[in-house]
Amino acid sequence: MLEIKDVCYEVNDNGEKKVILDHISFSLEDDILAVITGQNGSGKSTLAKIIMGIIKPTSGKILYNGKDISKYDITKRAKLGFAFAFQQPVVFKGITVKQLLDLASGKENSVTEACHILSKVGLCARDYIEREVNNKLSGGELKRIELAMIIARDAKVNICDEPEAGIDLWSFDALVNLFKEKKGLDIIISHQNRIIDIADKIILLKAGKIEKIGAKEEVMPHIVNQRCERLKEGE
Repeated sequence: MLEIKDVCYEVNDNGEKKVILDHISFSLEDDILAVITGQNGSGKSTLAKIIMGIIKPTSGKILYNGKDISKYDITKRAKLGFAFAFQQPVVFKGITVKQLLDLASGKENSVTEACHILSKVGLCARDYIEREVNNKLSGGELKRIELAMIIARDAKVNICDEPEAGIDLWSFDALVNLFKEKKGLDIIISHQNRIIDIADKIILLKAGKIEKIGAKEEVMPHIVNQRCERLKEGE
């Protein structure tokens, strides 16, 4: 179980304190899909990075299976079984897709195993297995390769920041099926209804606070209200 207890995050903005996350608390059970959603600027990506240990909270605690991991950096959390997929994937010049999958899984995968993993994210292994992971790949291709790394790693806690970004419609269907099939705790940052639809728990943020948390039928009316408010503001 992952527990977020009274987490706050503040930054200095031209000499003034700016609150990004304001007393965030919730718990997530193992083997569920949780979606963190909300308006732009609500603190979603910041919260995801705090859970992974990329950013340290100003205050509050993070517990995993009852153990306080608040002071653990990203490396220690990775060793515990945490994995993170960035909204903008990084490139690895000089490393092939196959080598990257081997590094992620901690073993040398057979060609068949690598093909199986890549097929789950909508990539043809024949075209990608020996390709270098560099900036010649599109953003969508890099995103899918990063998701393939998470599959290969078989992490206990998977955190994905807008995994649908840059992915075409066909691959989006494969992505949704991937999260339906996966085991472990999956935490997804997303605005997409089709990902929200398959969530076991939804955490809706607004201006750095939790507006609502619960199942889809409980949270969806609040999501609709937020979207209506955003449309009115744009008028």
